[in-house]
Amino acid sequence: MLQEPGYGSDRFTQSAIAKIRQATCCPNADVVLLVGGTQTNATVIDGLLPRFGAVIAVETGHIAVHESGAIEHTGHKVITLPQHEGKMHAEDLRNYLIRFFADDTWQHMANPKMVYLSLPTEYGTVYARRELEEIQHICREYDLLLFIDGARLGYGLASPAADIDLPGLAQVCDVFYIGGTKVGALCGEAVVFPKGNAPQPLLTVVKQHGALLAKGRLLGIQFDTLFTDDLYLRISRHAIDAAMRLQLLFRDKQIPLYIQSPTNQQFPILTQEQMKRLEGKVLYEIWERLSDGRAVTRFATSWATPAEHIQLLAEIL
Repeated sequence: MLQEPGYGSDRFTQSAIAKIRQATCCPNADVVLLVGGTQTNATVIDGLLPRFGAVIAVETGHIAVHESGAIEHTGHKVITLPQHEGKMHAEDLRNYLIRFFADDTWQHMANPKMVYLSLPTEYGTVYARRELEEIQHICREYDLLLFIDGARLGYGLASPAADIDLPGLAQVCDVFYIGGTKVGALCGEAVVFPKGNAPQPLLTVVKQHGALLAKGRLLGIQFDTLFTDDLYLRISRHAIDAAMRLQLLFRDKQIPLYIQSPTNQQFPILTQEQMKRLEGKVLYEIWERLSDGRAVTRFATSWATPAEHIQLLAEIL
């Protein structure tokens, strides 16, 4: 029954923003809380790019595959590069930009103005800080913005493979977001513009994309809680621990893994017979079909995965 103003002006949202600025070591950062990942990606990209600006992603990037053309719907082309276990290689980015600007007709094309990465990637892999710095260097050389999708960021930072933290991430990119929806929140993503470089007026851009929640306290209370007593990373580590047990389980059952993912997403390769026998017992996703009839599947743990579920899967397998 507390009486609070709306649209993110409430005390809980302001407290959450202060805590996020402290956690990222960016006291002057612009921080805005949005409802969901697709709205966030569309709002950030459309808000920061000129009408002729394109965004570069790998061919498996979320905005290129699983967002129903939301970015193109706002008028921005998504340019795709090869993926390497879900990651973009700096060499591929540089080679593309060299070829693009060597074309005498480049002014007739959608101009690359942003690079989009996910941490973790769609294959659960994480970028090393060195890899991000190499991409950042190319972005600066060609005057491109670097945007990191952090829908699963907690699981990336909590991974034993990670060598970067929130302050480090804020140093290597122009904008990123801290995903809440996939890391325990009912809904919500916290967008961080580390250099205070948000498009202005920010709320106008957010509202144009239907991403401004009138009862902003719903998001504020959640992020204020997630950034109290290191809760965000503590519950993320739970998902990583469960995923490592899941990884060992597949190995024990002699089920091959497509890649060695160090985060909450695991990708066992199953035969048609195995998938048929799991039907109706286990919820998973077919991620990629192989030429021999087998399929790369995706099993995901979360902040709420109980140990009993891992044991139950072991018994079923």
